[in-house]
Amino acid sequence: MAPQQTGSRKRKAPAIEAAAVSSSSQGSEATDGEGPLVPKKQKRPAAQRSLVHYLKGREVGAQSHAGLSRFEGELRGYAVRKLPELLCESELALGTLNKVFASQWLNARQVVCGTKCNTLFVVDVQSVQITRIPLMRDRGAGLARAQPSCGIHAIELNPSRTLLATGGENPNSLAVYQLPTLDPVCLGDRHGHKDWIFAIAWMSDTVAVSGSRDGTVALWRMDPDMFNGSIAWHNDAGLPVYAHIRPRDMETIPRASTNPSNRKVRALAFSGKNQELGAVSLDGYFHLWKVRSTLSRLLSIRLPYCRENVCLTYCDELSLYAVGSQSHVSFLDPRQRQQNIRPLCSREGGTGVRSLSFYQYIITVGTGHGSLLFYDIRAQKFLEERASASPDSSLGPTGSKLKLTCGRGWLNHDDLWVNYFGGMDEFPNALYTHCYNWPEMKLFVAGGPLPSGLHGNYAGLWS
Repeated sequence: MAPQQTGSRKRKAPAIEAAAVSSSSQGSEATDGEGPLVPKKQKRPAAQRSLVHYLKGREVGAQSHAGLSRFEGELRGYAVRKLPELLCESELALGTLNKVFASQWLNARQVVCGTKCNTLFVVDVQSVQITRIPLMRDRGAGLARAQPSCGIHAIELNPSRTLLATGGENPNSLAVYQLPTLDPVCLGDRHGHKDWIFAIAWMSDTVAVSGSRDGTVALWRMDPDMFNGSIAWHNDAGLPVYAHIRPRDMETIPRASTNPSNRKVRALAFSGKNQELGAVSLDGYFHLWKVRSTLSRLLSIRLPYCRENVCLTYCDELSLYAVGSQSHVSFLDPRQRQQNIRPLCSREGGTGVRSLSFYQYIITVGTGHGSLLFYDIRAQKFLEERASASPDSSLGPTGSKLKLTCGRGWLNHDDLWVNYFGGMDEFPNALYTHCYNWPEMKLFVAGGPLPSGLHGNYAGLWS
């Protein structure tokens, strides 16, 4: 895997005014001198509730106590709410790659991405070095190669972060790589999907489910013997050898009478607590499946907003699914007949919600118009901009929605761009994917131009 040419990295001014608060990333230590140790028989003093006392306690190896755990939770919640207004963008140059559809952090420096041009690559967010990962090829000669308009739509890591699942050279196949080496493990190309894979979710360290444009969901089980060895297998030519597997179960999305030909599975999200899998299909339905050794469908619900339902995420704290559509994010609790949380409206030029993620009670929304929004589901309102960026300012929110606007990225100035879009210099990028690295307080965001015929990309590190 030869690294490509390193691109330039440009530091940009903050997209919004940020309220300055002191923060400390995980792994940092307090620099104040340590106080005297408490004698064994002496009564423990009242718990201190400042960041400095918390860091000092961690530095001297304080044990986890209820008060400390509670304060740590409060501190984390405060950081989650405050981080968005402090983020500052550094654009990452990706060359001529076309539209990043999927991404995941591998470690503190590297993000793995998949593109519309069917490229799987790792980018170092510090050096902006790009390393391409070879795609796995279906067994047998003469099989259809990847269609140029498809690409890699999903990348997911298993819970222990030892395996990565994504698409193969044939976008209908499920490819599994071992981490951290990215050696190929197996390819699900036998008796599997007949159309592109749009979504993947891990049920456990060895069980994954894929959702396809052919209207099916497939359950795959990886044999631990395939990846327990520390050395990858290679053939006589030195090429890596991987297993070819078939799904343990396949289920078809039921046909809706309103739109029977458009039951494409667009997104998946798994609830580990309930061992249930949520799926969204483009005919405007949410489906819930019980996951055991097979998939058992529990229910199908007609969504309140049925156009362009392309993303789905799950909140463990609230046992709640969130579905992104053309102009709204809808919230679903499958155990409640009456949905108590009203949908949030995101009218960003009618370009839709393109990516979603939950962390605690904050949902991050990536739009088709190049912006990031942040919604507090407990308060049922968007986070707001601060009135001043001064550290000494006591001014509150302005009432304006906090919105981070992403950079220009790269756009191919081809004939289609000239003839159909009037040679527009600036074109907002759809934010098809974003992922947080919470220990480092960083956010990776990527995408590209929304019109399908335009060729371009955007990637940025917000920190």
